[in-house]
Amino acid sequence: MIDIEFDIYSIPVWQLAILGVLALAFIVQMFWWLRYFTGIFRYNRKFRKNKIKFNYEFPPVSVIICAKDEEENLKVNLPVVLEQMYPDFEVIVVNDASFDDTEEVLAEMKLKYPNLRSTYVPENAKFIDSKKFALTLGIKAAKNDVLVFTDADCKPTSKDWLNNIVRHFDTNTDIVIGYAPYIRRKSLLNAFQVFDTLFIGMQYINYSLAGKTYMGVGRNMAYKKSLYLKSKGFTTHLNLQSGDDDLFINEVATKNNTRIEIQPDSQTLSEPKPNCNLWIRQKERHLSTAPHYKTGTKWLIGTELAFRTMFYIALIATFTIGNLIICGIGVLLFIIRYITQYVIINKSATQLRERHYYFGVFLMDILMPLINLTVNIKSKLSGGSVYKWK
Repeated sequence: MIDIEFDIYSIPVWQLAILGVLALAFIVQMFWWLRYFTGIFRYNRKFRKNKIKFNYEFPPVSVIICAKDEEENLKVNLPVVLEQMYPDFEVIVVNDASFDDTEEVLAEMKLKYPNLRSTYVPENAKFIDSKKFALTLGIKAAKNDVLVFTDADCKPTSKDWLNNIVRHFDTNTDIVIGYAPYIRRKSLLNAFQVFDTLFIGMQYINYSLAGKTYMGVGRNMAYKKSLYLKSKGFTTHLNLQSGDDDLFINEVATKNNTRIEIQPDSQTLSEPKPNCNLWIRQKERHLSTAPHYKTGTKWLIGTELAFRTMFYIALIATFTIGNLIICGIGVLLFIIRYITQYVIINKSATQLRERHYYFGVFLMDILMPLINLTVNIKSKLSGGSVYKWK
C-alpha cells in the first residue's frame, strides 16, 4: 500500500496561493452557474404548474420586419408570419433600399393578405446604421402599441408564435424577449454557431429572469411603441452600426417591465451563416456594442468570463507544480465544474430544443472566449469595419 502523507505546512506558500486562486475561481464559477444559469429550469417548472400569469385579452399587434434584398426569404417566411392564429394584427415590411425584386414580391402578397403593409428606405438615404432607420420607419408606420419584431430570414416555429409572445403584455410589461435559434446542420461551423447562440441565449434569458435584463435579439422580441417614443428610440446610439436590439433593451429594460418567452412554439428559426467569414463579420458587428453596455451589465458578463479564465489558468498552473495532492484537487474541481456545466447546458438545450453537447461543452467553454477575443482584436487592429446589418 502506498502511503501518501499530506502535510500542508510542507507546501510552499506560492503553491498554496495557486491552489487558493483555483479554489476561489471554482467557488465563484459554481455560484454563477447555480445562481444565474438555472433560472430557465425554475421558470419552466412554474410554467408547468400554471403559476405564470398571462394576458389573454389579445391587444392589436404590429409585426415589423426589415428586408434588404430578401425576396427569396420573404416568399418562404412571410406567409408563415401573415398566417398566424391571432385575431388582430398587421405586418409591416420595411424594404431597405433593396436591389432585388422585394417590392414586386410584396405587391403580389398584398393581393392575398390584406393585413400586409409596407414602406421603404430611399435608395440614396445615408446613415450609419440603415437598420435603425428602417426600424424607425416601421415603428412610426405601426398602427398599434404592441410591436413584435423579427427578420425576413426568420420563420416562426408555429402559428401560435404571436399568441405566445403577446400573452405576456399587461399594464406593467413593456418588453417581451424571445429565443431565436439557428437551423441545425451537420457541420463544425454550424456546431459553433448553434452553441454560441445557445450560450448567449442562456445568458440573456437567465439574467433577465434574475431581474438583470441587458439585451434581446431582433429576430424575436417585442416592446411597446409608447416605450420607444418615451425613450426617444435609438437616439443615444445612432452613431453606432449596431445596437437596435441589445443597446436599446439595455437602456430601457427594468426589473419589472420585462418578461421572457421561451416555449418551443414561440421561437423563430433562421439560417446560420454559410461560411466562417460571414459568421466572423456578424460576431464582429455584435461584439462592437458590448463596450457601450451599462457598467452593471459589463460587470455582470465580465465577472463570469474573468473567473472562467482565472480557473483555467490556475488549473494549468497546478499541473506544473508537481505535487500530486494539489494536482488531484485541481482535477477534482475541474470534474465537478465540468459535470455542472454539462448538466445545465444540456438540460437548457433540451428545454430550448437545441443540440446537445458532450465533450464539446469543455471545448466550447475554452474556444468561444478565444474566438470572441480574436474577433475583438481583429476589429480594433482594422480600425473597425462597415457592416451590412443583415
